Amino acid sequence: MNKYQWDWEFFLRDNGGGQTYLDWILSAWGWTISVAFSALVIALVIGSVIGTIRTVPNTLLNRIGNAWVELFRNIPLLVQIFMWYHVLPQIFLSLRHVPPFVLVVCGLGFFTSARIAEQVRAGIQSLPRGQRMAGLATGMTMAQTYRYVLLPMAYRIIIPPLTSESMNIIKNSSVAFAVSIAELTQYAMQVQEETSRGIETYLAVTALYFLSAFAVNRMMSFVEIKVRVPGYIGGGK
Repeated sequence: MNKYQWDWEFFLRDNGGGQTYLDWILSAWGWTISVAFSALVIALVIGSVIGTIRTVPNTLLNRIGNAWVELFRNIPLLVQIFMWYHVLPQIFLSLRHVPPFVLVVCGLGFFTSARIAEQVRAGIQSLPRGQRMAGLATGMTMAQTYRYVLLPMAYRIIIPPLTSESMNIIKNSSVAFAVSIAELTQYAMQVQEETSRGIETYLAVTALYFLSAFAVNRMMSFVEIKVRVPGYIGGGK
């Protein structure tokens, strides 16, 4: 058996389009970060709203929130991406003019919002009932109680699972290759076909995924330390 000949210098070669393979992989990394960050913003906003309405004393809102979570949590992510890209534009014709990047971000964001909604709900329900009652007793409305009392505490509690979800969304962004977004996974597949340097390519892509997820982990850990509530049970040391 011949020993594999490593060739890391191929990253410095021209890919035929006026760029080196190194330029290409950095561009693909940028697309991966863009997809993940944009989807995370959508997921945080929608997930916070859905998670909150699942805890209010209103049966209709509870059912709407439950339906949202069950719908997006129980359908595989790749199927949802294909739905956004192939099916919905046939139903809503205006979506035919929407760039694939936006469709992928919406699909990934909605999928993740269901998971974040569960975390927000759990965070609110883990708080002592006295906090809600105290907020209402001071003259606050229900909305004000959630805004100023419950949600600030709940977010501090759920930072660890939010960290995991933020890391997952970076990895899940790889599904964008299915609709030809030039992110890291798409890059790796194309470069392997063009150069047959699959081992070097996939090792480099793996390292970039790891660095991205690790950076998010460190950033969220820093945030957790800064917003930790001293003496709160479950809030750490």
